[in-house]
Amino acid sequence: MPLQNRVTPFGELIAVPARGTLFGNRGGRFHTDAKSLTARRWASRQWICCVLDFKGRQRDVWGRFYTELFFLDEPTALAAGHRPCFECRRKDAEAFAEHWRAAQRLRRRPYAFEMDEVLHRERLRGRTKRLHRRPIDALPDGAFVALDEDAFAVRGDRILRWTPQGYDAQKPRPRGGTVDVLTPPAILAVLAAGYEPRWHPSATTGG
Repeated sequence: MPLQNRVTPFGELIAVPARGTLFGNRGGRFHTDAKSLTARRWASRQWICCVLDFKGRQRDVWGRFYTELFFLDEPTALAAGHRPCFECRRKDAEAFAEHWRAAQRLRRRPYAFEMDEVLHRERLRGRTKRLHRRPIDALPDGAFVALDEDAFAVRGDRILRWTPQGYDAQKPRPRGGTVDVLTPPAILAVLAAGYEPRWHPSATTGG
């Protein structure tokens, strides 16, 4: 049986066989020795998104140290409120921080813990996902919206429906009006400033 460690754009953890293209964690361990989840869904405010392989390290998934999580792609991870890891994805993490600095008009790049403080407020309302109402016309590529109980990623003039296996449908981006946005506002600003996330191949092929 697959572990309950696949992250949806809503930030939920589900058990499916597909693993995706990236992995990460939420700041530590919140699973039991029997490899089931506790009542918690994070261990700290450090929610990161990592590469699947780094320096040949071997991990015992859901072992002693932290609860490994998996993402279809980076827009999915960003929607759930994760940021790039400064260890295994340093170049991406530095680019993310620089675009954060530019978007917020800061004098220096923010430290990881400073971004984590902001993201923790924006991704959650208590223990549930925080949604943000925004005009759909103004959303940058890589943003996720909730429509009819499904999650859709914005890419150009199209929106792509998310599934655990990949994006299985595309349709024109609606015009006018506001929508429930899953991606935290600070990350929306990073995307709008020019940060380019890593997409799943199905984002191009349409399924």
